Amino acid sequence: MTEAPIPDFRVGIGFDSHGLVEGRRLILGGVNVPHSQGLLGHSDGDVLVHAIMDALLGAANLGDKGVHFPASDAQYKDISSLILLGKVVNLLLAGSWRISNVDATILAQNPRLGPYLPDMQRHISATLSIAPERVSVKVTTTDYLGFIGREEGIAACAIAAVLRT
Repeated sequence: MTEAPIPDFRVGIGFDSHGLVEGRRLILGGVNVPHSQGLLGHSDGDVLVHAIMDALLGAANLGDKGVHFPASDAQYKDISSLILLGKVVNLLLAGSWRISNVDATILAQNPRLGPYLPDMQRHISATLSIAPERVSVKVTTTDYLGFIGREEGIAACAIAAVLRT
């Protein structure tokens, strides 16, 4: 008896964190969130998009964002992470990968991000060229524990599923 072929369906996990500093805009999911501090980073510091990028790259076994967009490369200085996410999508398409869904969580004590989540979801889904209901963005705090609880930084984690077409 011959077994049916197994579909090439994979998942990847991504994580990123950056410190909060004065003099930078707080960009999360491509949304400019009003806050007294922003995330330190070579690009715009968007930890949510960075975690999603690594989840997608990992699912397709394409390395990580640092391999493709090194902080030592001046062309990525202050670039929108959504532009980089679009480049990740192109890498996936070149490998015949289709994005099934993304689930991400932002870890932040402050500011309160709930009102901005729908806009983040729209920006990310548009960049990924998938329906908004295939992108889940959530937020939680650390109940004042650690660097996130002390409001020294923000982190995000993501999981993504891809399917070879």
